[in-house]
Amino acid sequence: MNPNLPGLQPYPFAKLQQLFADLTPAPQKTRIALSIGEPQHASPAFVLETLSKNLHRLGNYPTTAGLPELRHAISAWLQHRYALSEVDSDTQVLPVNGTREALFSFAQAVVSPEQDALVMSPNPFYQIYEGAALLAGATPHFLNCTAESDFLPDFSRVTEKQWQQCQLLYLCSPGNPTGAVMSTEQLQNIIRLAREFNFIVASDECYSEIYADEASPPPGLLKACATMGDNDFRNCVVFHSLSKRSNLPGLRSGFVAGDAEVLRAFGQYRTYHGCAMPIHHQLGSIAAWNDEQHVIANRQLYREKFSSILHIFENELPCSAPEAGFYLWPETPISDLELARKLYVEENVVVLPGRFLARESEGINPGENRLRMALVASQAQCEEAAQRIVHCVSRL
Repeated sequence: MNPNLPGLQPYPFAKLQQLFADLTPAPQKTRIALSIGEPQHASPAFVLETLSKNLHRLGNYPTTAGLPELRHAISAWLQHRYALSEVDSDTQVLPVNGTREALFSFAQAVVSPEQDALVMSPNPFYQIYEGAALLAGATPHFLNCTAESDFLPDFSRVTEKQWQQCQLLYLCSPGNPTGAVMSTEQLQNIIRLAREFNFIVASDECYSEIYADEASPPPGLLKACATMGDNDFRNCVVFHSLSKRSNLPGLRSGFVAGDAEVLRAFGQYRTYHGCAMPIHHQLGSIAAWNDEQHVIANRQLYREKFSSILHIFENELPCSAPEAGFYLWPETPISDLELARKLYVEENVVVLPGRFLARESEGINPGENRLRMALVASQAQCEEAAQRIVHCVSRL
C-alpha cells in the first residue's frame, strides 16, 4: 500500500454524516441541504440536446488531448473572457474530466517527492489539494484565510525557506468557501514569487463565472500574466469547469490552460492516466463554452437568492454577500458543530461546519465557528431554509 494513504482525512461530508449519526431530524419538515456545492439550476437545454444527438460517438475512443474543436472553443473563451491576445489551443489548453480529477492528478505529475517538498494551499480549502499533496509525497502547508486577511491566504507569514521548499501553490480565487477574490496585483506578486523560487502556481478558478457585479468579473491568473507582458504564462496554470458556470456537474468537463511546457508534461502523464473525455461530452462542452447568455442568466439567479437570504438573516445571523461564488460563510453565535446539529435536529436543514473545511495552522482552525451554506437550491427552498435558520438562532 502507498504509505501516504493513512494521511488522508475523511472527506467533509463523511465527517458530517458522523456528526449526525446519533440524531433524528425534525420529521414534520422536509430536508433542505445547503451543505454540498452541487448546482441545482437547470442545465442548458441546448447542451443536453447536443449530447443526445451525439450518443453514437460512444463507438469512438476519445484522445487525451481532446478534439481540436474543443480546444479551440476553450481558447476562444479564454481570450474573450480575459482579454488575452492569444492562447495556443494546441499547446496551452488541455481538456479534463472535471477539475477535481485534474487538480488531484496535477500534483502527481509536477511534484518531485523530496523530503522537504511543500505544497501550499489556502486554509480553509478544497480537500483535494491536501490529498494531492500527500499522495505526491509532499507536505501540505496551509495559509490561513481569516477576516484579518480579507479571507485571502496570508502570504506575509511564509518564510523565505518555505518559498524555497515550495514546489506547487494551489490558489482558489474566487475562494471556496469564502468567496474572496484575489486582485490582479496580488496575483502578479505570486507570479513573481513563483518565478523567483521556481514553483508552479495552480489557480482553481471554478467559481469565476458567478459574481455580483456584471461589469467587474474576477481577474484570473492568466490575465495577470498577460498584463505583465507574458503570454507564455510561465509557471502558471488555471483550472476551469462547466460544473458551476453552466450547471453541468455531471458532465465532468473542464480544462487546464497555461504554461505550455508544464502542460506538455501533464499531458504525457495523462496518456497513462486513462482520463480522456467522451466525445459526446466534448461536443456538449463546445456548445456550452460558445454561449454566454445562459451564464448571465445563471448569475442573476444567484444574485436574487443572495439578496433575499441576506435580508432574512440580517437581524439574527449577520453576514455579507461574497465577492463571487455561491457560498455564505457566516460566523456562528455558538460552536459551528453545535449549531449544525441543532439545525439538523430542529429544522432539518443541513449545513457544513466550517472547521471541516480547514486544518489547524499557527494555532487556529480558521473555519471554526463558521458555517458554509451553499445557495444552490431553488430560491423558494433557500428562503425556507433561511427562515428556519433564523428561527433556530433566535431560540439560542
